[in-house]
Amino acid sequence: MRKCILIAILLTINNLAISQTKGNLSGLVIDKNTQMPIQGVIVKIVNTPFGAVTDSLGGYHFKAIPTGQYQVSFTSLGTLPYSLFNVVVSAGNEANNLVELTPSDYVLKEVVVNNMRKTVRTATLETPLSIQKLTAEEIKSNPGGNFDISKVVQALPGVTGSASTGLGFRNDIIVRGGAPNENVFYLDGIEIPVINHFSTQGSAGGPQGILNVSFIDEVKLSSSAFDAKYDNALSSVLEFKQKRGNAEKIQGNIRLGATEVATTFEGPLSKTGKTTFLASARRSYLQFLFEAIDLPIRPNFWDFQFKVTHVINPKTTISFLGVGAIDEFAFAKPKDATPEKIYALNSGPSINQWSYTVGASLKKLINKGYWNLAISRNHLNNINEKYEDNLSTIKGEKTFDYTSNEIENKVRWDITKSLLGLKWTAGTNIQSVGYDNSTNQFLGYYAINSNYIKQYATYSTDFTYKKYGAFFQLGKKAFNNRVGISAGVRTDGNSFTTTGNQLMNRISPRIGFSVVVSDKVTLSASVGKYYKIAPNTALGFKDLNGNYLNKNADYISSTHYVTGVEYIPSESTRFTAEVFYKKYNNVPVSVQKGTSLSNLGADFNILGNEDINTNGLGRSYGFELFAQQKLTKRFFGVASYSFFRSAYTNGKGEYIKSAWENIHLLSLIGGYKFNRNWELGIKFRYQGGTPYTPYDMNLSKLNFATLGIGTLDYSKLNSLRNSAFHSSDIRVDKKYNYKNKTLDFFIDITNWYGAKSVAPPYYVFASNTDGTYKTTDGKVLQKDGSNATPELYDNNLVFVTPTFGFILEF
Repeated sequence: MRKCILIAILLTINNLAISQTKGNLSGLVIDKNTQMPIQGVIVKIVNTPFGAVTDSLGGYHFKAIPTGQYQVSFTSLGTLPYSLFNVVVSAGNEANNLVELTPSDYVLKEVVVNNMRKTVRTATLETPLSIQKLTAEEIKSNPGGNFDISKVVQALPGVTGSASTGLGFRNDIIVRGGAPNENVFYLDGIEIPVINHFSTQGSAGGPQGILNVSFIDEVKLSSSAFDAKYDNALSSVLEFKQKRGNAEKIQGNIRLGATEVATTFEGPLSKTGKTTFLASARRSYLQFLFEAIDLPIRPNFWDFQFKVTHVINPKTTISFLGVGAIDEFAFAKPKDATPEKIYALNSGPSINQWSYTVGASLKKLINKGYWNLAISRNHLNNINEKYEDNLSTIKGEKTFDYTSNEIENKVRWDITKSLLGLKWTAGTNIQSVGYDNSTNQFLGYYAINSNYIKQYATYSTDFTYKKYGAFFQLGKKAFNNRVGISAGVRTDGNSFTTTGNQLMNRISPRIGFSVVVSDKVTLSASVGKYYKIAPNTALGFKDLNGNYLNKNADYISSTHYVTGVEYIPSESTRFTAEVFYKKYNNVPVSVQKGTSLSNLGADFNILGNEDINTNGLGRSYGFELFAQQKLTKRFFGVASYSFFRSAYTNGKGEYIKSAWENIHLLSLIGGYKFNRNWELGIKFRYQGGTPYTPYDMNLSKLNFATLGIGTLDYSKLNSLRNSAFHSSDIRVDKKYNYKNKTLDFFIDITNWYGAKSVAPPYYVFASNTDGTYKTTDGKVLQKDGSNATPELYDNNLVFVTPTFGFILEF
């Protein structure tokens, strides 16, 4: 009887889904250069009878069209034709897009030959190469991505994360062999320093992203040829463009996955629709999953996000946005005390953080251009604690006690003007930085002149300073629009470091060229020099006498040389090939360890909280191949291959291969849209093994009982290399459209064929089944490890992670 009732319910759901198949589609079309709305644009849903024309405010609206995936085309006199691919129309949420059309006067000749729409092209006048874009739909459907933008971008050329293992447990974005703290992140023009939960202070990575993909309209990654308005970028600029809230009705979604539940709402805040909002909250329940699989750690997080947009008048818009996170961490006793679980208990600190970024952005349209004013504030509070035994009632010595706050108040202003094929942008920025830190840390025993010395770092710091900068960029098309030239310059300074006010020493020039070879082929090249200040964790470090040790730190610099070719055979297909070389100067080097800080930052420690000098060098070079097929009928796919070598000098000035040197990176992603709203996606990745540093067996034995980890032998820095890693993820979606609602069930399996992870072994003492340590004399473990039995534990494990969930749109 129960089976019959269940079958009847399922049949009813299916019938309702088939009978209700209508949805809405809307958007706004503006001029890319002036940001003015464009009236009279012809908007067509390809291969359907549906069409519309934009109104005086640049808006378009389609009502009651069949649900499904579409290609939408935009044509207007005086602009380059444009298409959106994989636009999903559902019964639940109304799809809304912001479309920027480029005036034909500012387009290279090849994009208008034979009336071909080169929509898939991502390069701009300012950034002619080394640039990739992702739409929200590509992020949502990415296999193994778990709706996490930072994980999804790792499929792009030259990008990897968690380089030492390939497991993807962290979101360390490593671009072209650079360190994970060499990237900057902007959300609607406002810098977001913290985009990950349990973030590594001084770096940027963490295990889970904060940003809500339901807010995102587009993501753009630039790995070179940076626009001059961005400061502190050495490896990449990641720009997140958010959509506006629906101006006509309240709508939203609920997402439930294996580790979290999230909800998003959007809609109008005024009857006229001039004020709209987006708001979301997410709660993890990782602690329950980890308890179920008997892991001894209990991470837990919340995050929140909002955006409010108000149209003051047709030429003036103000937006308010905010992103915040609360991260909590605890330990629990495992039921089965295996070596890896004991190691997880005592190798790392408990991390409790909260962070937020709030800001306001005012955009004013002027004759032939516009200006932006952005004001923002961000705050990171970070508390780390570690004991000899993180779990026991008697925890033993407290080996790490760290509390820190980083606060930044920022103002940015820029103006953009376009006239007769000439485009220029200028601007300035200033920020007030506050940093405090209380550190009490046992560093361990170190060998000095054949003696073992116990070392501590104990200090507190509290200071404020100013950072400031200015830029100018100019672009021009020439020779009948077959050649594009863009040149820019910026300079940055600060009021804290010894040479911080010497702006002329940090002139940062860049120039880029694009040349049309044929109607389908474009050659490009760029050269630029970029600067980044040392992290606050390094600037605020003091010795035992309270003296700042790193006030003389120079800005790290990186000079990029890039050339490439782009081949676009159709509006939906794109191939690129690029060769790059990056040269680093003034790289921070640890005085104590003699290793470049650019080899660090992809773990849960604090980066830069030590004495450094900035006389290090670095280099990275290689080539990238990329192919992309946008969804036009049923198939879409991306393939990328990268070859690179990366190295930094040690304390002796010797080049040592970097911790990020995979050498080979291969990523393949494909998807297929079946009938009746079924979708299949699959991803394969291969990455070469990264170098790692062996343990100093004597110091490890001396320190392990107290620190819970082995001590690395930095005299043999990165002298060993992991094996190569490969894995594959698969995702299946099934959508049901009802009246005003859509239900999407998904199954996402990470590492579905069970490939082994690849990571260095970790140093441990042999243990008994109850979690106590084995000793050579049968007595209690001595604090100096003299009666312990050391082991190198194999860290190559198999992790298959299935995720079952649903998204309900309403």
